[in-house]
Amino acid sequence: MFKKLRSGALIGIGYMLSPLSWWNDLFFNLPIALVFGYGVTWIAPNWFLPGTIVGYWLSNVLGIVMMQFGAIDMFWTEKQQNVKRDLLIGLGGATLYTLIVSALVYFDVLKMPDFLTDLHP
Repeated sequence: MFKKLRSGALIGIGYMLSPLSWWNDLFFNLPIALVFGYGVTWIAPNWFLPGTIVGYWLSNVLGIVMMQFGAIDMFWTEKQQNVKRDLLIGLGGATLYTLIVSALVYFDVLKMPDFLTDLHP
């Protein structure tokens, strides 16, 4: 029972952090990325945007990896986990997603809301 609860929690939290839900960015990933970006400005004040992008990417990676580990733990009890492969899949998927979203913002296909562009220190 504890294993199913743990696996379900990993899948649920991972889903909220992953790029698989359309609403998650506003409520989860973007605040995490902005906090990360502000934290990076303590090291170098002009690194807000790169820090925000890295924070966004890391939150997506974390979500995908959490979902993978939860699903493997819940559904494949006899299968040996290949942690390296699972991490690479999560890293690759989140990186591709973040690059696509960053390119869409960079080329003005997606517009950044005014309240986000005003947050830059």
